[in-house]
Amino acid sequence: MAFDMIEAMTLVAREKNIEFDAVLETLQESLLAAARKKYTFTDNISFKFDRKANELLMMATKRVVKEVEDGNVEITLDEAKGMDPAAEIDDEIDIYIDYETDFGRNAIASAKQILIQKVREAERDRIYDEFVDKIGTMASGVVQQIDKGNVIVNLGRAEAILPIKEQIPRERFRQGDRVRAFIMDVQKSLRGPQIVLSRVSNEFLRALFAIEVPEIYEKVIEIKAIAREPGERAKVAVYSSDERIDPVGACVGIKGVRVQSIVRELNNERIDIVPYTSAPEMFVSRALAPAKVVHVEVIELEKKMTVAVEDEKLSLAIGRNGQNARLASKLTGWKVNIMSETEYDEARSVEAELLVPVGQLDGVGAKIAERLADSDIGSVQKLAATSVESLSRIEGIGEKTAEKLIQKAEAMVAQVEKEYHQRKAEEAAEQKASGEVDKDKLTEQDVFEDDSEYVTEVDDVMEVEAPKLDDVEDEESEGA
Repeated sequence: MAFDMIEAMTLVAREKNIEFDAVLETLQESLLAAARKKYTFTDNISFKFDRKANELLMMATKRVVKEVEDGNVEITLDEAKGMDPAAEIDDEIDIYIDYETDFGRNAIASAKQILIQKVREAERDRIYDEFVDKIGTMASGVVQQIDKGNVIVNLGRAEAILPIKEQIPRERFRQGDRVRAFIMDVQKSLRGPQIVLSRVSNEFLRALFAIEVPEIYEKVIEIKAIAREPGERAKVAVYSSDERIDPVGACVGIKGVRVQSIVRELNNERIDIVPYTSAPEMFVSRALAPAKVVHVEVIELEKKMTVAVEDEKLSLAIGRNGQNARLASKLTGWKVNIMSETEYDEARSVEAELLVPVGQLDGVGAKIAERLADSDIGSVQKLAATSVESLSRIEGIGEKTAEKLIQKAEAMVAQVEKEYHQRKAEEAAEQKASGEVDKDKLTEQDVFEDDSEYVTEVDDVMEVEAPKLDDVEDEESEGA
């Protein structure tokens, strides 16, 4: 083999970061494919690489016989002695093939094409093996192209795609921009490994915190949970294994420098950092910050909480379009029902009036009632709100029994509420008949005789008469 071929193979191996032996093996396969086009039998063809001479030798092994029956695998003694004087009958002799001459230009071109294809496949496999181990890590690259909203990112030795659905809403990229993203998946395809990036994943936010906060990278502070609506708001629960370190303060940084760096990376996404605690009631209360929680009612089996906040803080606790409440629920893993303190007190007052001990329900004996009470189900109302799956976890209550109990509880609750509303309606009717209605309380039927006596907020604003056109012209002329 010509020396420049070996040099070219070495260069290919270096540029593609592939071992030389792999390139050599690929070349052998390419030459063997070319040999199949010329010879009918190639099973006896082998290769040998002479490292001293930097030469790849191709040979066909044949057995020495008196009379040749199959010329593909046999050779006469006279022909063998012409190659090796020491050859004898039944010896095997290697006949070197000059593939550069014997195969012809077309066969060599075909071998070259196969070599290029095999090298590309080897490179794709190497890139796949390299990046499949990087799934779950951060990647940084340059925007190379934008195709139908999908961003093609050059990662150096490979290209990755940042799909539209994995981009932060209202985020815009231009060619040449530097971008950081989370390697979410690596897939094999005909065009090479498909590296999928994400900027909306919770793990991307976790990775950013690990970069900006050394205590998280060193695992002194741990991110316990993340709830996020990309581009809008995120809540992050953090915990410190070292009591001397404030996890929230460490994540915020001096004058907020650490968290602000993350906010800028996330297109000004608002981030709430919440101190984690294993106590569910306290964790939910912290997650609803800045609203102050005044009452918490827990349904353990259902992982539900009813939370009451100060009346003026209700809208703050719920958030715009329910965002704050939704993120708090995702962060804590609890279903959270939020109400104002006044609503909570009224609901508890009504509930106390309607409350029926679970022992009064038909089919609930003393033992079952005791087990239900141990599971914090002391009333028929709570039993009706419990799921079959949760109830059947209690010892002694099967799935069928749970279904029957819940059905009976729901029927009893409906009956009690019906009687309550009927009673309230009768009381209201009696008050109206006896004239004991609060005269100062306005109803929908009340009509003001003189609307001018009642001023709305809009009416409180003084109306300013628009200037006449002539007056404006006179002012302009005077100014001139």
